[in-house]
Amino acid sequence: MASTSEIRKGVVIKHQNDLFVVVEFQHINPGKGAAFVRTRMKSLGSGKVIEMTYKTSETVEIVSVSFVTMQYLYKTGENYAFMNMQSYEQIEMDGDLIGDDAKYLKEGLDVIIGLYEERPVSIQIPKKIQYKVVEAPPAEKGNSAAGNVTKEIVLDNGLHIQAPIFIKEGEEILVNTETGDYSARASKE
Repeated sequence: MASTSEIRKGVVIKHQNDLFVVVEFQHINPGKGAAFVRTRMKSLGSGKVIEMTYKTSETVEIVSVSFVTMQYLYKTGENYAFMNMQSYEQIEMDGDLIGDDAKYLKEGLDVIIGLYEERPVSIQIPKKIQYKVVEAPPAEKGNSAAGNVTKEIVLDNGLHIQAPIFIKEGEEILVNTETGDYSARASKE
């Protein structure tokens, strides 16, 4: 048994004789009353999504999951294909388990896949990912007078983000995957 403070995205919990992977979680500490953890979990058996709230005094049964680094290959319908670079074994993962992280995936990206009994149950993407800018409107004279000015750019995986006006087409940039914001220009090696 584990404390509710150990609940994170991708953790597998045994609940009512079924296994659930945590898709979203939020630790809440209200000003009055006891703290609690609100979760959305997907059943590994039925695929049904449930919402559960755990008090901090409760315990949960967290199931052991193995983690392996894999490379993202491509999307097929609602599934995403990954390959283990050591064994060259390929797996497909349901888009529901990937959630919002899917928009950051690009061909060749290394991610960490959580496996339970050889079945993919969670994904961890890097905190910062490098992309090439494929569309960036030119900066117009006088735009910088307003201070911190941004423009919408398009990245090589199709992602649209806001970036500073000095970013040009063809540049390599870093995107923070936790916030979805421009982070910095990629360093040239």
